[in-house]
Amino acid sequence: MTPAVPSSPQMRAKSPFLSPAVPSTLPTLSAPVHHPSPLGDNAISSTSYFSTARDIPGFYVVIPAGGAGTRLWPLSREGHPKFLLDLTLKGRSLIQATWDRLLPLTSASRTTIVAGPSHASSIREQLPDLLSENLFCEPTAKDSMAAIGLAAAILAHRDPDAVIGSFAADHMISGDDAFLAAVAEAVEVARNDYLVTIGIAPSHPSTGFGYIRLGEPINIKNAPNARLVSSFKEKPDARTAAAYIATGKYRWNAGMFVMKAVTLLKFLEEYKPEMSEGLRKIGAVWDDEKERNAILEKLWPELEKIPIDNAVAEPAAEVGRVAVVPATFGWDDVGDFSSLSDLLPAEANQPRVLGDPSLVLTDQVAGGIVVPGSGRLISCLGVDDLVIVDMPDCLLVTTRARSQEVKRIVKKAKDHGWKKLL
Repeated sequence: MTPAVPSSPQMRAKSPFLSPAVPSTLPTLSAPVHHPSPLGDNAISSTSYFSTARDIPGFYVVIPAGGAGTRLWPLSREGHPKFLLDLTLKGRSLIQATWDRLLPLTSASRTTIVAGPSHASSIREQLPDLLSENLFCEPTAKDSMAAIGLAAAILAHRDPDAVIGSFAADHMISGDDAFLAAVAEAVEVARNDYLVTIGIAPSHPSTGFGYIRLGEPINIKNAPNARLVSSFKEKPDARTAAAYIATGKYRWNAGMFVMKAVTLLKFLEEYKPEMSEGLRKIGAVWDDEKERNAILEKLWPELEKIPIDNAVAEPAAEVGRVAVVPATFGWDDVGDFSSLSDLLPAEANQPRVLGDPSLVLTDQVAGGIVVPGSGRLISCLGVDDLVIVDMPDCLLVTTRARSQEVKRIVKKAKDHGWKKLL
């Protein structure tokens, strides 16, 4: 059946703040209310896209929704992180766009979110079709292995044959057909007991992403592009990144993983046995709220805080158990204001504006990004490539070149007693 378009509250067109749960000090700027496009940021030109059902039986979506997005402070904060924001002003937040994008392959009953308790209410408001039993609240953040492992343990207990795909709540993707095709291919490989990642074709020698070195092709039916992962590489320096791209054998690591739930737990048992044991015990009682709370209180604090890459993907790749599906769709993790500015439209030699453009006046200004979040008029004269984020309670001014370093000022603000603004 054709998947139903997910319902959502009406959104305002000229503010990145969608959730009514956003603190009152952070305004939703006045603008005409409009009905969002069914696909939000992922609108496609052909209306025939949904004419053929693409549902994959037994495929479950896991959307980890965590992190404060400190490089996008003060726009993104602990209480309203970037996945709850509409960073393209098209009426859908990043987590809503992620939901929309994956729905053709699954259903609401097989779509799950892993998040912290402080974000649960906002997530429910933005995703009204999310089933209550499919919102997995982790007591404290323990990095990606605990989050994805928790979902795997719960889903393996509910459906031992489940194939799960983990996709971050706060990434942006263009080219939905290519994305869905890559995920479908990854599922075919995962059914053969591989841990599968999706490799993004690099558009430039980025130093902000990890890399995947492509290995030999794998001969699996309906997965013509799949290859073994030769190795994972940490974020490189500029010269190394350029060398990687020159070989044609590397892809960006976007942190997307597809595998059988039981396969992930087996890898975890082999490489992190204590973590595996704890997650299995939690997953076995999760659907009994009383038992869940008791065992979480006992076991969750003891779980190791570690990324899934370091916990299982890297060691499993060394023994040929990790595969990659090279993909052609556009991808960005919206990791800082520089990358965000590249995703917004602008006049030639003008700054990008995330918000109401009538609040920004410029003269002889090129490049950069301005976020008029306070309602004040922002005037710029003769300055290039600046990042200006004006909120009601604080102001950030930096340059695009230094935007990766915003987390440094966040740390300094915390050290100087400004935690309430973080």
